[in-house]
Amino acid sequence: MDNCSSLSTFLTDSLELELGTEWCKPPSFSCAFDDRGSGKRFSGDSYLSSGSLKRLILNLDPLPTNFEEDTVEIFGFQWVTETALVNSSRELFHLFRQQLYNLETLLQASCDFGQVSALHCKADNIRQQCILFLHYVKVFIFRYLKVQTIERDVPVHSYEALEAQLPSVLVDQCHGLLLYIGHLSELPSINIGAFANQNHIKLFPPSWHLLHLHLDIHWLVLEILHILGENLKHVAYGHQFMNVADDSLTNISLCGEHCENLLCDLISLSLNRYDKVRPSEVLTTHHCSCSCIKELWVLLIHLLNHRNKWSLSESFWNWMNKLLKTLFEKSSDRKQPGPVVNSRDPLGFSWWIITHVASLYQFDRHGLLDEMREMESNWNFVEELLKKSISVQNGVLEEQLRMHLLCCLTLCDLWEPNIAIVNILWEYYSKNMNSSFSISWLPLKGLANIIKSPLSMIEMVKICCCDKQDHNLYKSSSSYTIFLCILAKVLKKAMKNHGPHPWKQVKGRIYSKFHQKRMEELTEVGLQNFFSLFLLLAAVAEVEDVASHVLDLLNFLKSASMTLSQRSLIWKGQMAFLLMYVQKNLDISVLAEKFSGAFREKAKEFLVSKNEEIGQKQTLWTLLVIYIDGVQEVFETSHCLHPSHEKLLNDGFTMLLPACRESELRILLNFLQAVLARVRRMHQQLCQELQTENGDLIVQSSLSAKERHLAAVANSLWKHFFSFLKCQRMSQIVPLSQLADTAADFTLLAMDLPSTAPSDLQPQPVISIIRLFGWDDIIRPQVVARYLSHVLQNSTLCEALSHSDCVAFQALTVRSWIRCVLQMYIKNFSVPDDVFIDMNPEQAVEKDYMEQLAELTRLLFKLPEVRSIFSKAKVEYLTISEDPKKALVQFLEAVGITYKNLETLSDKSAMVTKSLEYLGEVLKYVKPYLGKKNSTAGLQLTYGIMGILVKSWAQIFATSKAQKLLFRIIDCLLLPHTVLQQEKELPAAMLTAVQKSLPLYLQGMCIICCQSQNPNTYLNQLLSSVTEQYIGRFLPASPHGSSVEQHPVLLALRKSATVPPMSFLKKCIVQVIRKSYIHFKGSAPPPRLASILAFILQLSKETNTNICDVELLLPDVLKCLVLVNEPQVKRLATENLQNMVKTCQVGSEGEPAAQLISVFRQFIQDYSMRYHYQVYSILETVATLDQQVVTHLISTLTQALKDSEVKCGLGRNIAQRETYSKLLFHLGQEGQDEIQRLENETT
Repeated sequence: MDNCSSLSTFLTDSLELELGTEWCKPPSFSCAFDDRGSGKRFSGDSYLSSGSLKRLILNLDPLPTNFEEDTVEIFGFQWVTETALVNSSRELFHLFRQQLYNLETLLQASCDFGQVSALHCKADNIRQQCILFLHYVKVFIFRYLKVQTIERDVPVHSYEALEAQLPSVLVDQCHGLLLYIGHLSELPSINIGAFANQNHIKLFPPSWHLLHLHLDIHWLVLEILHILGENLKHVAYGHQFMNVADDSLTNISLCGEHCENLLCDLISLSLNRYDKVRPSEVLTTHHCSCSCIKELWVLLIHLLNHRNKWSLSESFWNWMNKLLKTLFEKSSDRKQPGPVVNSRDPLGFSWWIITHVASLYQFDRHGLLDEMREMESNWNFVEELLKKSISVQNGVLEEQLRMHLLCCLTLCDLWEPNIAIVNILWEYYSKNMNSSFSISWLPLKGLANIIKSPLSMIEMVKICCCDKQDHNLYKSSSSYTIFLCILAKVLKKAMKNHGPHPWKQVKGRIYSKFHQKRMEELTEVGLQNFFSLFLLLAAVAEVEDVASHVLDLLNFLKSASMTLSQRSLIWKGQMAFLLMYVQKNLDISVLAEKFSGAFREKAKEFLVSKNEEIGQKQTLWTLLVIYIDGVQEVFETSHCLHPSHEKLLNDGFTMLLPACRESELRILLNFLQAVLARVRRMHQQLCQELQTENGDLIVQSSLSAKERHLAAVANSLWKHFFSFLKCQRMSQIVPLSQLADTAADFTLLAMDLPSTAPSDLQPQPVISIIRLFGWDDIIRPQVVARYLSHVLQNSTLCEALSHSDCVAFQALTVRSWIRCVLQMYIKNFSVPDDVFIDMNPEQAVEKDYMEQLAELTRLLFKLPEVRSIFSKAKVEYLTISEDPKKALVQFLEAVGITYKNLETLSDKSAMVTKSLEYLGEVLKYVKPYLGKKNSTAGLQLTYGIMGILVKSWAQIFATSKAQKLLFRIIDCLLLPHTVLQQEKELPAAMLTAVQKSLPLYLQGMCIICCQSQNPNTYLNQLLSSVTEQYIGRFLPASPHGSSVEQHPVLLALRKSATVPPMSFLKKCIVQVIRKSYIHFKGSAPPPRLASILAFILQLSKETNTNICDVELLLPDVLKCLVLVNEPQVKRLATENLQNMVKTCQVGSEGEPAAQLISVFRQFIQDYSMRYHYQVYSILETVATLDQQVVTHLISTLTQALKDSEVKCGLGRNIAQRETYSKLLFHLGQEGQDEIQRLENETT
């Protein structure tokens, strides 16, 4: 106390500067302040924020700037400041009680909205007067109370006598005041809400002011008693009252009694709030109804602990413990110091109130939150609570235990570590390891996550080790998990403060509970709890020591006596330890060797087990997949690779792969891809480190070791996985996309680490793998397209291969792309008849494959060689389509244009070679479509692309080097064996495909025939054969509509008849028609004569028919007119005749064509004797078109007439002569002259 007095003179001025408070308004309780964004927990007028508490503890003037005038106004009266309390203490306290009564009477006033402001002002005025008086009492005691020892028989001044009695009077008055206001918990139910007017000024009802005035009175009385004790040299006895023990009342006993009562009141108020608290909200629901109640708690904590330092009082926690213990006593046994009500759950309430009150220790004397502040703990009482919580006799349920442990966890965070609570809890949980600690109405989320994977077990441990715990832990975790959180927090803090000794204590306790019998008793849940515990110990303390002990304990378990779930859990637990080693960057060799050996044994069992034993295989696979997933996680989380990583990739995989079904292979290949990707990333990092390495020998040695370890792992991957992939290239089991992806990953691995590839791929492993998966024609196009897309995406690899002289990388890749496009409608190479999809071509290809093919097309067109072709062909790159079919057409046309633009023979020869390399065995690619009934889309694609190929590459096929391929294309596509069998019906799909593409073939073949380097009779024969076959195949039975006009052979000539090679085609067509379609066998007309005549007529209309064509076709047309009486034939033949005569007129420049006259002369000689009437009729028609032609035939006609008459031997044939005369009549003067001569002649 003397020390505090001496400090006052030094600290007063500095405190005024430090606090920066004007002290105009005495502090009071108030929760009517805006704390938004300010971070303030208490009002600026509060006892904490104003520095009042600090001044009280340091024994400084309570209000240094107040009450400095000679007089002071209290309760509306003026009083002498320095003597009022001595002279009129009873009057002042009487006035105080009267004002308090006035405030209480305001509660009965009607509190409608119109009177709110008036009531608020009146109540606030009363409260401020009362507060001012109590502050005046504090200041008076501190400044003016000078109590001296009065000797007997020595006369004293009356004021001194009154002053000597003042301490006792104050004790009595304070005690009477406390009795008058009663307990806080006995106040009527009040509304502490605020009304707000339009100006946003907060207005409160009288009940609010009354409550807060009671709070002020309770606290200020404590301040008065404390200051009185600080300033007196002796104990002040009260004369009016006795305490509860019938002892004399003193300032010290009254202070203690009031503290106890006040704590009882606060506990009672908290009990009322606790009744509404859910167990899951125990940490988020505070025990204080407003900030004023919280402030009173903080004030009591600081004051009681301060008084305890000077042995004036018990510490705050001792008071709390004493009061809370009474909650556990029976009502009849306990002596209640205050109105503490019975609690329905004293244990839960004790945990709750202790936890929240403990957090208030973080507030300093100014009410500022200081989380780093050292706090006084209350572990002794908490240990007793913990024992009650886990006591079997108390029957605490899991939902309650979770709440208690959450409170305990919070206390562990606030207080210094205490190993004793860990020991207490472990005694309980060690006996209940097989319990799930679940709540029937609340599913456990955390438990399910633990079971899923080893990584989730690690994640659970990390959550338990977090410094800040989630308040949702109640619902997401069991009480056992919360215990683990407590264990982690206590161990971490204890080891930080005291080194390894706390760990050794805990380790001994925990290890001692596990032995062979106990391990055999563990169920699946027990094993789960076992691994959770030891994983947490490993994470917090010595991982190697814990892992070694766990392996020793697991050796006690016999595999035969365990269920699949237990074995799975053990594998997951072991893998979790392996992952923890990796995360801590420790050597995993011991764990890896043990675990990989177990994997090898299970893989061997999986291989030898029969397919019928589904249950056994499923059991084995459950364990194997745990290992596979775990090893993947090991590689993905490892910072660098060690020799021990190679042990994880043993020959168990070699045995496992052939025994897997498709679904199992997917998992394995996903694993393989992840490991390959990780190895490559590590290699790239190593390369970067090597580039930045500065010559340090230690660093060089470390990097070399890393390189060796990478190579060792890569060797294992090649050894145990690649050979299987190579053998399964054509398998139906391996998923196509994963096969391609994995092969691409191995290709990139070969690029990064070529020396690790097996000997059969050397010396160029990258090229060897691309040959296997990208260029081999037996590989399914879905694999090739996806594989090559991966390869082309790697710019480094593409650039290296493109500039390599050892292989035509770009040409072979283009060839594979062409095959992928051509085979897009083939789904399965191994099923001959169900291979194809017969539907709309846009819907015929699987969407994934079409997208993959489009991606391959986009990447392929970026190759230098392909871009060069488009550039030389003067095709804009931006106009190139990414649609695979259209892009292929553009590419083929660009190649043809590029070749045509070349000038030197050497360049042309090289281009032919390169072009043939692009195509490869192109006919093999399309062979699966040919002759199939269900391959409409495939046949249309095949014939269309090949037709464009023949036409656009015509000049290339004109070379001797390329003609062999051309002959094969024609033979396979246009002239297969079935086509040559005229009586055999061709598949409709094939006919449709040929019909659409035939013009392309015919145009291309004509160009080839005209530009062939060497005259080729066979090529001409092929053109004739194709023309002959398909004129008939597409010739309609009768020439109705536009069917003849759309004949593919005619379409080949349309819009191209002026091109010189097209005249060759026309000549070929005319020869084929004369030879095969219009030739009469005797007098019998050929089939579909009307259609062929319509064809000839259309041919002459669309092309410039020359005299040679007329010379070939006219005889047969004339024969049709003579021998066939069918009207349609006669009409069409007549039209053809007229057309041919007109053609000859145009070509003869006004003179009759000798060839035409020759044809008619021969016609007259052949038919005039038997068919003179028809001959004359035909010539009449001719005469109307070209009289000169018939005029030149008069001599022939006359001679034929005479020969006929001579042959008949009947003299002049009057009827024939008359018919002849009619013809001659149309021939002008020459005809008249001939008629006259005939009449003058005598037979």
